[in-house]
Amino acid sequence: MIVDCGVYAEGERLDLPKEPETVAQTIDQDIGTFGWVGLHDPSAAEMRRVQALFGLHELAVEDALKAHERPKVERYGDALVVVLRTLWYVDEGDQVETGQVSVFVGPQYVVTVRHGAGAELSTTRQALEERASMLGHGPGAVLWAVCDSVVDGYEEVADQVEIDIDEVESSVFSPERTSDAERIYKLKREVLEMRRAIVPLREPMEAFAHGAPGINLNAAAFFRDVADHVTRVSEQTDALDTLLSSALNAHLARVSVQQNDDMRKISAWVMIAAVPTMLAGIYGMNFDHMPELRWHFGYYAVLLLMGTVCGTMYGIFRKVGWL
Repeated sequence: MIVDCGVYAEGERLDLPKEPETVAQTIDQDIGTFGWVGLHDPSAAEMRRVQALFGLHELAVEDALKAHERPKVERYGDALVVVLRTLWYVDEGDQVETGQVSVFVGPQYVVTVRHGAGAELSTTRQALEERASMLGHGPGAVLWAVCDSVVDGYEEVADQVEIDIDEVESSVFSPERTSDAERIYKLKREVLEMRRAIVPLREPMEAFAHGAPGINLNAAAFFRDVADHVTRVSEQTDALDTLLSSALNAHLARVSVQQNDDMRKISAWVMIAAVPTMLAGIYGMNFDHMPELRWHFGYYAVLLLMGTVCGTMYGIFRKVGWL
């Protein structure tokens, strides 16, 4: 779906029809303008339509349609193509969902292709249009705004995951018996998904901060802040992964201690049960010469012996902490 189309001159949006054809025609006629076409989950026909108007490279268009690409930066002639993974947190199920934003940056145009619910670019466009001085830097300013919005989403997700990890740590060290391994492994998968989105962006953002081809030098200065945010959230995800590994080790150690405790209890009860079993086995044998079998108080004596020995053993095991 084509969400919005706009033409900008000196940081101001021109009052024109919101059609890709209008954008392409206007920027062809006026070199001082640039256009921004935004698409969300576009069909192949919509992408081909925009491709024909702005001369987008075939391979880049295919990548934008797939929506399962690794974050990367590629150059096709005078056009820069930036692929970003978007992240957003879903409270139900404590899940991190992923999407994709592909940004085509040319001398006079920007085409953004968004997949998924993350990085709502309509608010990004609105905020940028309120900053005419920033928008006056051209297509590079739009690329900065999109990257900044996506990276802000990373920080929000990292903060939410950190809350989940705090809950897991509290559960691991609580006195009650808990089964946290499954949730820890699930969170580690979520953190891994975050790292796959974040880590590949560190070098490109640093390059943009130093003025990559196609990026206005004035706009490049703003990428330093984005690069710092990427570095910070990347380090945060590394720390989260370390916390999860520590929590998992603590959980496994606790499970091992609990298993040893259970084995001690089982062993103690087995040894206690062995006493009456042994006595019953002895006096259950069919030998003729067993004097106790004909003793009037033999039955009561054996029961008393069983109770005394079992009670003594129970007391000993309780004292040493096995029961």
